[in-house]
Amino acid sequence: MHQPFASALATGFWTHVQWNWALLSILGTLFTVILLSALILARYVRILLNILQDTPPPLSMGPLDFQRLEGEQVQFRAADGVSLRGMFLYAGRNKPRKGMIVFCHEFGSDMYSCARYCRPLLESGFDVFTFDFRGHGRSSNQPGYIPRQWASEREVNDAIGAFAYVQSVLAGEGLPEEIGVFGISRGAGAAILAMERNETVKCVLGDGTFSTDVTIESFMKKWAKIFAKVRIVYENHPPAFWKFLRWLVFLFAHRRFKCRFPSVRKAIARMSPRPMFFIHGERDSYIRPDQTKYLYALAPQPKFLWIIPRAKHNQGVAIAPDEYRQRTVAFFEWFLAGNESSMEYVEALTPSIVDVA
Repeated sequence: MHQPFASALATGFWTHVQWNWALLSILGTLFTVILLSALILARYVRILLNILQDTPPPLSMGPLDFQRLEGEQVQFRAADGVSLRGMFLYAGRNKPRKGMIVFCHEFGSDMYSCARYCRPLLESGFDVFTFDFRGHGRSSNQPGYIPRQWASEREVNDAIGAFAYVQSVLAGEGLPEEIGVFGISRGAGAAILAMERNETVKCVLGDGTFSTDVTIESFMKKWAKIFAKVRIVYENHPPAFWKFLRWLVFLFAHRRFKCRFPSVRKAIARMSPRPMFFIHGERDSYIRPDQTKYLYALAPQPKFLWIIPRAKHNQGVAIAPDEYRQRTVAFFEWFLAGNESSMEYVEALTPSIVDVA
C-alpha cells in the first residue's frame, strides 16, 4: 500500500514541476538575486561602518600654529545635560560692542584653536565665545560615547547648549541676544544643525563644512571601486541605489554607535534663510570642494562661497591669511554688526563665485 502511494506522490510532484517549471525557475532566479544582493549590500555596509568608525581626520594644525588666547572661563550645560567648558574673549569693554560670535572648533581640537581663526575678529571689535565639545579639552563626556569626526546628535546638543548659554548671558547684560557663528569642519556642521532650531542666530561662517550623509555617499562610490570584485557592483547604479545603501549604513550606524548623524544637507534646505559663508580648500582631499559647493547650492540667499587655491583641509587661514582676515571680518561686519559699508567689499571679493550653482 505504501509503495504505490509513494510512487504516485513522486509522479505527481514531478508532473507539477514539469507543468510549472517556468514559475519555479522565475522564483529560483528571484531568490538567488535577492540573496546575492543582500550579501553584496551586507559587505559594503560593513566596509562603510568601518569607515565611519576608523577614518582618521587630517592634521588640521600643529602645536605652534597659533598663540593661545586666554579669557573668562565658564562652565555650562549641553542641551542634554552634559557639563561643558567654555571661554569668553572680549574685544574690549571700552569699545562699542559689535556682536558676539560663537566659535565651534574642529574634531580633535579644543576651544583654544579659536585664536587661529578669530584673532582678527577680536581686533575688529567682536566678542567671541569658544567652547570644548564633549570629549574634548576640559569638557565632560558620556560613558560609552566615542566622539568621531562626524557631527552626531551629541555635538548638536553641545552647540545648542552653547548658543542658549551665550544668549542668557547677553540677556542678563541687557544686550541683544542675536549671535553669529563661526564653525570649522565638524564644528561647522554641528553649528548649522543647531542653528536650525535657533532663529536668533543671525549668520554662520563655515570653513571645511560637510554633511555626513553626502560624504559617506562619496566614500561608498570610491571604496566600491576598490573592493568590488565584479564591476556590475559599482557601475551604472541609479541614484536611488546609493541613497538606499546610505540609508542602510546609517540605520546600522545608529545601532552600532548608539547615536544618530543628522544631515547638514537637510538642515540647510529646511531652515529659514540666513546669511551663510562657505570656505573650503581647493586641494582638500579629505572633504572634496564639490561637497561644500553642493551645500552652497542648497542654501538660500544671501550666501557666499570661497574656494581657496592651494589650500588643504582647514588650511586656508594659513595659505591666504590676509584675504582670510579681510573676508571673515567683512562677513560679520555686514551681517552681524549691520555695517552695510562692508557689503561692497564682500561682493567685490567674490564676484565670480557668489552665483555658483
